Amino acid sequence: MLGIKRLGLLAALVLVGVAPAAAAQAAAQPSTQDTQYLQAVHQVNLFEITAGDLAQQKGQNQGVKDLGAMLKTDHTQLDQTVQQTASQLGVELPNEPSADQQAVIDQLNNASGAEFDRLWVTSELAGHVQSIQATQTEISQGSEQSVVQLAQTALPILQTHYDELVQLANQLGIPVPQTSASGTPSPGGTGTESPAPGGTGTESPAPGGGTESPAPGGGTTESPAPSES
Repeated sequence: MLGIKRLGLLAALVLVGVAPAAAAQAAAQPSTQDTQYLQAVHQVNLFEITAGDLAQQKGQNQGVKDLGAMLKTDHTQLDQTVQQTASQLGVELPNEPSADQQAVIDQLNNASGAEFDRLWVTSELAGHVQSIQATQTEISQGSEQSVVQLAQTALPILQTHYDELVQLANQLGIPVPQTSASGTPSPGGTGTESPAPGGTGTESPAPGGGTESPAPGGGTTESPAPSES
């Protein structure tokens, strides 16, 4: 009987010791904002690496080929930090681009020549607008410092890509996407031929995703569109 009582007391002490540890672990979990941003920006990187390869292989214009190589290199490096940060925080990342991104990749695979160049530049412009807006949202609304720092690192890279894309679009006579009042990019009024990698949702576009990884922080109205420098 005494042995049973001792076991019960021991079990109680173990539970008391575990409870604070469990509470600390729960408190360390990243917010929904931070988690969704990590997942979405990872999908952006997966898309950009594939799209960069396609630009180098299928681009007719040398500027498209060169910029594709730049995007692939930068997003590969950026994704190393994304994966490291997600691993440290226990965030599970998707292993493939979103459905909307894959639809763009499929269109790029089916295009060639000048049509490929136009589709690639247009979709890249629209996707980078969304990526920049979502990254700005993470910087202003994120709570996990490592994720906010990641966004701060990503923002100038994405902005540089956007500026290069604008210059290339102007050279090729390709319309630059404009943003609506809600901050949703419209690929130069070209309709549905070239959807943005980030999908077509108008309420909360993710940096690269469909419904699997909604945009961090919800709406994008407080995040201005990137300047066209």
